Amino acid sequence: MKTFLLVFCGIIFLVCSLKALARAQSPAGSSTTAQAVPSKPTDAQKGERRFEENCARCHHAPESISPREVKAVVRHMRVRANLTAEDERLILKYLAP
Repeated sequence: MKTFLLVFCGIIFLVCSLKALARAQSPAGSSTTAQAVPSKPTDAQKGERRFEENCARCHHAPESISPREVKAVVRHMRVRANLTAEDERLILKYLAP
């Protein structure tokens, strides 16, 4: 009976050791545990980045301006700053959600 328990414990130990070794050697991306998936940036976040890249050199984000005025200003600045239609759309999402 003692021999059986020793062999059984040895097998359990061996199996656990092999699992731990396999887990340690597996690539980081193939873990079976749930990992946080980075979320895609929203249009407003993309717009903020475009504002920083194109507009923030000369302007601060307006704090109290109506969405209608924002649209007129961004349309005007699109021509002056050579913004793309996508830049305009994203910046509008950021400034006037």
